[in-house]
Amino acid sequence: MGIRINWRVVAGAFAGAALASGAMAGAAWSAPSLGEPSLSPDGSEIAFVSGGDIWTVPAQGGTAQLLVSDPATESRPVFSPDGARLAFVSNRGGTANLYLLTLATGEVKRLTWADANEQLDGWSRDGKWLYFDSAVNGVGREDEIFRVSSDGGTPLQVSREVYLNQFQGAPSPDGTKIALMAKGLSNIQWWRNGHSHIDETELWLKPVAEGAPYTKILAASAKHAFPMWRPDGAALYYMSDESGAENIWTIPLGGGAATQITHFTDGRVLWPSIGYDGRAIVFERDFGIWKLDLASGQAAPVQIALRGAPASEGVKHLNLAAFKGLALSPDGKKIAVIGHGQVFAGPSKDPGLAQQISHNIGSNAELVWSPDSHRLAYVSERGLDTRLVQYDFATNKETALTPDKGVVYAPAYAPDGKSIAYVRGDTELHVLTLGPDGGGQADRTLFTGALEGDGGSPTWSPDSKWVAFVVTDHKAFRNIEVVEAAGGVARPITFLANGNTGGKIAWSPDGRFIIFDTSQRSEDAKLVRVDLIPHLPKYREDAFQELFKQAPDKTAPTPGGPGRRAPTPADHAAAPDAQASADDKSGDKSSSGPKTAPKPVKIVFDGIRERATILPLGMSAESPVISPDGKILVFAAQQGERQNLYSYSLDELDAEPPSPKEITSSEHPKADYAFTPDNKALFYRDGDKVFSTGLETPAAKPVGITAELDVDFDQEKQVVFDEAWGALDRHFVNADFNGRDWVKLRERFEPQIQGAHTGDELRRLINLMIGELNSSHSGIGKRGANVDYDHVGDLGLRFEREPYEVGRGLIVRQVVDLGPAAIEGSIKAGDRLVAVDGAPVGPHDNLDHLLVGKVDRRTVLTIAGASGTRDVAVRPVTTVIAAGLVYRQWVNDRRAYVDKVSGGRLGYVHIPDMSDESLAQLYLDLDAQNQGKEGVVIDIRNNNGGYINGYALDVFTRKN
Repeated sequence: MGIRINWRVVAGAFAGAALASGAMAGAAWSAPSLGEPSLSPDGSEIAFVSGGDIWTVPAQGGTAQLLVSDPATESRPVFSPDGARLAFVSNRGGTANLYLLTLATGEVKRLTWADANEQLDGWSRDGKWLYFDSAVNGVGREDEIFRVSSDGGTPLQVSREVYLNQFQGAPSPDGTKIALMAKGLSNIQWWRNGHSHIDETELWLKPVAEGAPYTKILAASAKHAFPMWRPDGAALYYMSDESGAENIWTIPLGGGAATQITHFTDGRVLWPSIGYDGRAIVFERDFGIWKLDLASGQAAPVQIALRGAPASEGVKHLNLAAFKGLALSPDGKKIAVIGHGQVFAGPSKDPGLAQQISHNIGSNAELVWSPDSHRLAYVSERGLDTRLVQYDFATNKETALTPDKGVVYAPAYAPDGKSIAYVRGDTELHVLTLGPDGGGQADRTLFTGALEGDGGSPTWSPDSKWVAFVVTDHKAFRNIEVVEAAGGVARPITFLANGNTGGKIAWSPDGRFIIFDTSQRSEDAKLVRVDLIPHLPKYREDAFQELFKQAPDKTAPTPGGPGRRAPTPADHAAAPDAQASADDKSGDKSSSGPKTAPKPVKIVFDGIRERATILPLGMSAESPVISPDGKILVFAAQQGERQNLYSYSLDELDAEPPSPKEITSSEHPKADYAFTPDNKALFYRDGDKVFSTGLETPAAKPVGITAELDVDFDQEKQVVFDEAWGALDRHFVNADFNGRDWVKLRERFEPQIQGAHTGDELRRLINLMIGELNSSHSGIGKRGANVDYDHVGDLGLRFEREPYEVGRGLIVRQVVDLGPAAIEGSIKAGDRLVAVDGAPVGPHDNLDHLLVGKVDRRTVLTIAGASGTRDVAVRPVTTVIAAGLVYRQWVNDRRAYVDKVSGGRLGYVHIPDMSDESLAQLYLDLDAQNQGKEGVVIDIRNNNGGYINGYALDVFTRKN
């Protein structure tokens, strides 16, 4: 369900997605972080990374000099065996690819262009090859080990076992074999200090020659990583946590037990690299560089002082046209948005450049307008805490409504504008009474209990007397309860055994019913209506009878004079509204206060359990919003890969039965939608853009709101750190933080955060901090990373490595089923790729480079085959699509194999994970042909987990 994520979760997700403004308050000092070292061939110099740039320092320590600096992130520098060049990884081209620096000239040359991140492993001893890991071609996007000529060319796989993670390939001194790690995903969550079964790895030897057998050196008894060769090729060094902490170990290859060399009892041993002479290993530990003397077995930190200015993100001026929050004022004349964590506002019609409302050093969220459209409330981040603040447009002043300490979220104005409900600390529902000036007067706790979860904001009844909210019980079922705003005992109005309920609660304007979304995990979301009083249906015949009721004669003579009636107390009571109406006509038309008092809301709790009904929408629906007149329901629905908005009539007097009507038809998720006060139009967020549309004849119209903002990375990094630490502080799965002191970890990492120069370095440090909790599937990433570059097209062809490396060209090894080349139809295994759009593919030309920007474009390939040379046209696909095709071909090959070895008696299906998509594919794969067999092999190897295992078991046990 598209449930509103609570503020404390938003903070953590926001930190991974983008950088908010933030203060450096409390940070006493900053310290640089050094890592990923390697030794020069003569052992006199160490190259390492700090601030996203590459530095060098004498091996005995001293002053480090800046060697490679770029706004992008550089990593994993490795000297060539002759010391003339330095290979490294950089994301300056969009993805993390290999680059080569010639030290004498300063020339930087790009070596790879693959549309997938790569990890440099090392050089061959003759300096001809660079080995690296990439998942670009792997089945299931598992890593494989490639090598590429240091003079340039097309990288091809050295180890390409199907559906097996292979990484950290180290070429032997004689160049005939590689040592590699296999299985597990410790290379993906390398920052984890500790391990579980999914981090345990095996150490193998593989000859470089194709077809030669692998030899297992170490079983998956611990997390093993970073194999390194002794210069004589007779033993390997590696990192392992076999002893309970990360240490350097060695194992002889001629037989014998592994031996522990270092004896750390805690801390990390990361990115170790052995010198070419085999006398020392350098590695990353405690944010610095350490050196291990292999003769003595002694390890010590290398004292390093940086001299130079690494590329830093600094201060940037942003022109914003993409926003993460939207709120339409009740009068329909203003909108507020959130851009880069700050609040902006402007007119809803032709807004242009918006006014910046918030100026805090922190991010803001959850915009709500006051009923009179004069004030705006939102949740504002202040260090590790959040406040509820209110901005008054009349005075242009922001006022804090809640205390400095604690976490608050989910604000909601009462319809009469006199109170705000909000949640504090996941356990308390509060109501704050506002004074005449809009400031907070009295704060009361209405409910204490388990409010934590994905429940939506508290929702007020139209008469401002009740508050509805979501409560989570001891079985993790979520239901809606109501409590009187004046105080009292909360009572449930729903009784569902669902884990997701109330992401959005809509209370009808007449106060008679609520509509909310609910679902079980993995199931379609439903909209449920609960009638708060027994429902009396309306009939069109009654509406006809109303036409014959006698209306009072307003022109009859009265004591007030001819043609006038006597004034009544009601007239005097109406005078202020009449005056307000006159004011609207003559001047300020922004008032949107209620003209008549709403009817008191009545709730009949007896029998309310039976008054819940599911709306017959026929689709997965969520986030209901009811129009001001109560006649139209708008909701979001998922249809295939798209989410769009639909309307549904709630008017019982409509001539036709209600059915959903599509309002939008775009590919992006929809959010923050709201009706204009005349019920005729809708404002909403489509992805990160603001749109409006009419409801009678929907037509999306962009709302041209923009904003400008200066952001300072040196301020932002503290906020991101606070958000990440705070999110886990409040919601880590184990209250004891797996035995770690989470507060002390914050103190330990904070100086390093202050020393970070780039977003990538910041996230790397936060990942290392999270890794100290020894928790799987935990980390921070960059949302929407690397989208603004030309992608590499995939031809659906795989090539032979050995013929290519001896100068025979790119000879086709495999044509991927249903790939671009397979669809063209004439390209076969054994053919040679000669050129791409007329550009020759020579021994030092990179095929990926030639295919940059070719996705979904007509591309002419020159192919040499048995019958001569010919040109064929194909349309390359993305690497993601190609990966899916490679996987399906693997499945079909397994199916054919099972059919063959069973003599046609057995069928075959593979389940790659326990997701909704895999369940849908299972329905397709478990077809009539499989069902007609004596049995079916259910292959769940390499399954990435999920939640539909119960449904899969139902499929397998069901008798057709």
